[in-house]
Amino acid sequence: MKKNYRFILRLFFEKSKTICLFLLMFIASSAVFAQDGTIKGTVTDESNLPLPGVVVTVKSSGRSTSTNANGGYTVKTSGAGDVLKFTFLGSVPKEVTIGEKNTVNVTMVTDTKQLKDVVVIGYGTASRKDVTGAITSVKAEDFNAGVLTTPAELLQGKVAGLNITKSGDPNKQPATILRGPSTLREGAAQQPFYVIDGVPGASIDLLAPADIESIDVLKDASSTAIYGSRAANGVIIVTTRRAKAGQTRLTYSAYGAVENVSKNIDVLTGDELRKYLTDNGVPKLSAADDDGSNTNWQKLAERTGYSQNHNLSYGGAGTNSEYGASVNYMKNNGILRNTSLERTIYKGYINQRFFNDRLKLGITLTNSATKNNDIFQSQVLSGILFYLPTVSPFNPDGTYKENYTRTGSGPLNPLSLINNNFTKTENNKTLINGFASVDILKGLKFTISGSTQKEQNNVNTYSTSQSGIYVNQNGVAVRSAYTNTSNVVEAYFNYDRVFGKHSLKLLGGYSYQQDRNNDGFGVQTQNFSNDALTYNYLALSNPTQLSQIVFNPNYISTLRFVSFYARGQYEFSDKYLLQASLREDGSSAFGINQRHGYFPAASAGWKIINEDFMKSVPVISDLKLRAGYGVSGNSLGFDAFTARLIYGVPPGGGKFLSNGNIINPIGPVRNDNPDLKWESTATTNIGLDFGLFNNRLTGSVDYYIKKTSDLIYTYPVSTTLYFYPFYTANVGKIKNSGIEVVLNAVPVKSQAFTWRTSFNVSHNKNVVQSLSNSQFGLNFIQTAQLGGKGQSGNYSQIIQPGYAIGTFDLWHYMGKNANGVSTYQKADGSVIATQPLTSDQFIKYDAQPKLVYGWSNSFFYKGFDLNFLVRGVYGNKILNATLASLNNPADSKLQNIPRFTLGESFKDVNAYLISDRFLESGSYLRLDNATLGYTVKPHIQAIKSLRFYASGNNIFIITKYRGVDPEVNIGGLTPGIDNRDFYPKTRTFSLGITASF
Repeated sequence: MKKNYRFILRLFFEKSKTICLFLLMFIASSAVFAQDGTIKGTVTDESNLPLPGVVVTVKSSGRSTSTNANGGYTVKTSGAGDVLKFTFLGSVPKEVTIGEKNTVNVTMVTDTKQLKDVVVIGYGTASRKDVTGAITSVKAEDFNAGVLTTPAELLQGKVAGLNITKSGDPNKQPATILRGPSTLREGAAQQPFYVIDGVPGASIDLLAPADIESIDVLKDASSTAIYGSRAANGVIIVTTRRAKAGQTRLTYSAYGAVENVSKNIDVLTGDELRKYLTDNGVPKLSAADDDGSNTNWQKLAERTGYSQNHNLSYGGAGTNSEYGASVNYMKNNGILRNTSLERTIYKGYINQRFFNDRLKLGITLTNSATKNNDIFQSQVLSGILFYLPTVSPFNPDGTYKENYTRTGSGPLNPLSLINNNFTKTENNKTLINGFASVDILKGLKFTISGSTQKEQNNVNTYSTSQSGIYVNQNGVAVRSAYTNTSNVVEAYFNYDRVFGKHSLKLLGGYSYQQDRNNDGFGVQTQNFSNDALTYNYLALSNPTQLSQIVFNPNYISTLRFVSFYARGQYEFSDKYLLQASLREDGSSAFGINQRHGYFPAASAGWKIINEDFMKSVPVISDLKLRAGYGVSGNSLGFDAFTARLIYGVPPGGGKFLSNGNIINPIGPVRNDNPDLKWESTATTNIGLDFGLFNNRLTGSVDYYIKKTSDLIYTYPVSTTLYFYPFYTANVGKIKNSGIEVVLNAVPVKSQAFTWRTSFNVSHNKNVVQSLSNSQFGLNFIQTAQLGGKGQSGNYSQIIQPGYAIGTFDLWHYMGKNANGVSTYQKADGSVIATQPLTSDQFIKYDAQPKLVYGWSNSFFYKGFDLNFLVRGVYGNKILNATLASLNNPADSKLQNIPRFTLGESFKDVNAYLISDRFLESGSYLRLDNATLGYTVKPHIQAIKSLRFYASGNNIFIITKYRGVDPEVNIGGLTPGIDNRDFYPKTRTFSLGITASF
């Protein structure tokens, strides 16, 4: 490591005003003063309920006390002129002159501005008015409601520039893209980096939505660079609920929900298909393909899904401690049979303060146990559309009806696929994190934290002896068990002081992380005497050949990160803000010559509203200009051997006989690259925050340019120069640029009725700038190999300089000729009525939306509340390859067809070809959620409040898209494609209750 990073002496920790008040409560409560009189009273909230934990301070003497569980207090005063000050976290402070009164009762009013003004940044918090980067905060009361399987869904439509898409599959994580795609890698490499209660990289599966207090999304590099090499796609910081000072809380929340498929593909019934074939002169189907049935395979595969969620949490905060525990149980039955998600989360924490609050210790333990049931989705989803409706599911003897001689798409009985092939996954995650914080000197604090996360993942798959996928193999079982562990240590100093008009905040620290992955074993075997034990006893299998035993190729890897970081924040006269940070990351994943990277950032802010000349413009209540530049990296998705020469079984390498022994071939499977380094993303962000009419209307506008260089991709190389024909290297550049607009308003606010509304819209333009350097180069990368009749070698998308990721490269449809046959344009401009060549494809449109927007509204009338969210996208294209494959009149004797095909000529032998004819608008507007609630605050001391609500999700959608749903996956390198594997979107209705005690 560099010498200048060995030790950092002076640093700071950001303290909000509320925390200072909290500390003063304990300092003041220990003092003893002489008094002449005694004042008693009760403190209540706005609903006239007792409010425990309110600090009552006598201003003349500094003596203080706090209210008890009934809101009562007693304090000694020195005379009628004394003033009592009442303070409580989250409420507006209140002062009352005693006068001649012996009893002083007070009602505390919630300070909504204070509650919403704190933003979590890396290794600390900041006031919203002091933020110089692009950060969006979403508080718990603004989260989306409904059946949610991951915390990311809480943010759908709430954050400008954040595009989240999810199918109806309960077992699939949503695709999350922030400010456009900026890598050529898939999976984790495209996702934002999560920090949960200060633990970097913690799994979001450890979170129950009801336990989350707030989520802060760091979008630009001036905000994210403090997290260095893992922050190129943005950082999502999650803060969980903690007990408030002086309070004990017991909360129970639950909902029950029913889910149904919102839309199916309209395919023909058995009778309609028979008539279609007869009308077009097709001979009667054989008995194996037509037994007189009218089978709706979509309905047979689907079901009404029932979901439930229960969350019980308890917490308290006394004089020197905070403690709490929660348990969450969630069960989501998917709308496809034999698919479900079941999760139980346990969490407990305790924080303790010592030595007049100079030392703070805390520990949190969280465990998440998840069970997934799944089916072989790609075959099932294809089968329920294509399988002939003229056939019943079962033979007379109860066995599944199959015709293995039938060709075409979806040739296997879908119900058999569901019931004879299944995957059961058990995932158990445990996170233990603790911290110690010491106040060394005034303004100087040292914090050390450590966490260990362990994940045990058991995946079990079984296909029975009746499986149409493994015919005559008498059962195939796959079992794997792997453990992943991650250990993190963070140590940092915070220094926070105010000198007259100058405010200085410093941070500096060290981070160490070690991840050990794939520590386990996996094997596949077959030929069981019966299916009774499925995968539970592999010793009962009887493989007849060594090739029937397959070992999982995963290997154990250990990855280490070592980092040093520093940040400084300076403020002058509450007008001018400066912030700068630097992080050095070292990673064992990269080449020996490039293991360290540096990620600087700087930003500035000008609080224009505090200038004297703004006093003459009373209509403007807030105005701040922000500008920042920074560099962050992308090292997500790498293992410890990414840059190393690895030997293994080469692709396609089978076993061979040597001296009478059967041996695995061994050869290079990855080249060494000592110069491989992380991708770097440099972001320039300019923003304006504003408020009008005493902040009844607030908002922000951000413009950004995000340039990613040193893109990592695997390039083809010559084996005369390298061991292996592919080489992983840093080549290429991607640019994203865009604008984000957010508007928040309170159009109506009265004692009985309030209306709050929020609108956000973002535009992003994505361009691949280069795929080459002086050593390696490609003119383009072909993607989206969708297959289909006669198209198995075709690609439907292309990555090429000058175009966006997700650009379509397709044949150009020219309409029907006189015989009703589809025609296509060749590269030379001529028109043909036969299948074109791949060289005849044209680049046209892309899957990136021009606009992503969300509009949320909240109405409050006495005890009632109504919330709804409208969100959508505009300007993107979707390739409806599902409709193209179904639109096959000539093969309608082998597979079903959609009602769409009834308008086609039976002679159209080219109707199914994937072309721009099936490139459709992906724009949509969706009423995503609407919730009606009623809150009761009974006059019972044991019950603080009861809230009952009814909620609906995916209530309606406006779109021109002809597929199941236009919200297809926008992640990865092949966004915007619907290809026979889209889990149906659901429409959900739920009833819930939240009780606070």
